[in-house]
Amino acid sequence: MARAITTQKKVMWTALAWAFGLTMFFPILWTFRTSFKTEAAAISDPPVWFFFDWTLENYVDVQARSNYPKALMNSIIISVGSTFLGILIAVPAAWSMAFVPGRKTKDVLLWMLSTKMLPAVGVLYPLVLLAKWLGVMDSRILLVVVLMLINLPIIVWMLYTYFREIPGEILEAARMDGAGLKAEILYVLTPMALPGIASTVLLNIILAWNEAFWTILLTTVNAAPLTSFSAPEGLFYAKLSAASMMAIAPILVMGWFSQKQLVRGLTFGAVK
Repeated sequence: MARAITTQKKVMWTALAWAFGLTMFFPILWTFRTSFKTEAAAISDPPVWFFFDWTLENYVDVQARSNYPKALMNSIIISVGSTFLGILIAVPAAWSMAFVPGRKTKDVLLWMLSTKMLPAVGVLYPLVLLAKWLGVMDSRILLVVVLMLINLPIIVWMLYTYFREIPGEILEAARMDGAGLKAEILYVLTPMALPGIASTVLLNIILAWNEAFWTILLTTVNAAPLTSFSAPEGLFYAKLSAASMMAIAPILVMGWFSQKQLVRGLTFGAVK
């Protein structure tokens, strides 16, 4: 009897998980199908669900009107650059908070996390003025720094959580063997926390790639990434869907191939 109830619960939770997953995936599927429709089929009422003439015209037209390779390269440079810079800053910060904590360490962590609650528009005006004064508006370096600062609290929090799972005695043993601070972080701590660092890197790349608020407001042409990539003006639903798919396809593929590493890192230290 108990085994039957357990089986029913597993089936129920599995069905709920599938329902939730399909619900989350449905908008992507709808956008994907619409991107291959003609504009007439895209706005038809009732909507055309299964049988329609598939066409690549929308993708060709969007690429002809926009510079997709340049936008793709900007997205790669901005997301990877902001992640790399954030990791360089966050690893020493998380190390000091995890292994050399002070009385205010938790307060600092909470304060860092509280900055994520600040409305972005609240710092938009001074940031734009500062960028114009420095002459870096519509530049990759501006977006790299801005997105690094935006995501830095999350990076530090994640690395701090992973580092806390590593026994401090291992680092003490390394110090007794003559390891300096640099060697301790690079050759002892980093390899042991590699799954957590990898998941942090992947998550930060996804966050930076999907950032739209700052990329739209701080760029125009030169540094515009894929989140600023758009279809022609007007009610062009099929072309807008094609532009959306071209923007999200690279990060979807990356997420698909790195999902095991991401899950492994997010659960790092959960089971002892």
